[in-house]
Amino acid sequence: MLPPDFTRWKILFEDLIESLQIAILASALGITLSLPVGFLAARNLMPGFVTWPVRGFIIICRSFHPVIMAILFVKAIGFGAAAGIAALVVFSIGFIAKLFAEAIEEISLKQVEAIRATGASFSNIILFGVMPQVFGRFLNFSTYQIEVNFRNSTMVGIVGAGGIGGTLFAAFQRFDYDFVSAILLTIIALIMIGEALTDQVRKIFQ
Repeated sequence: MLPPDFTRWKILFEDLIESLQIAILASALGITLSLPVGFLAARNLMPGFVTWPVRGFIIICRSFHPVIMAILFVKAIGFGAAAGIAALVVFSIGFIAKLFAEAIEEISLKQVEAIRATGASFSNIILFGVMPQVFGRFLNFSTYQIEVNFRNSTMVGIVGAGGIGGTLFAAFQRFDYDFVSAILLTIIALIMIGEALTDQVRKIFQ
């Protein structure tokens, strides 16, 4: 494995960009969809006949490892980045929606009741009574999920769902260990950069 072989840096760069695209798109879609799902799963805002089916959906999303989901989506829609994005979107919903719903259930209802007493609509109650209390935690959940998706985007490629994981798996099969070393170092560098960026985002909004 030593020294690492970076001579095929073009292949490495292209696959790395694809993994980044998978992680960013999956995070954006997953976080966006997690907002309404989290609200619908909160038992202090919604009736039981709404929360229980939604919580069941969240449990299903959380039941499988991203690689298993990627295998299912590869079989359903074919090889490529689309399967990886779909797998990580489902995984993101299962993680963020659950934490977001729990954060909403822990809020103080005094602020909500005060806004409701003014005759505000339900959307205004959510916007001014709930979101200010949970926005910081939701931001932390989201930035953490982006970090997780950076890591998982390298894993789903192993089963044909796009990204650098496929190249890593092929290098292992060829016993091309100096290139494997280069790929692993690149993945580590990517995750470290992603973690540094998300830390900066947290500091900006805190």
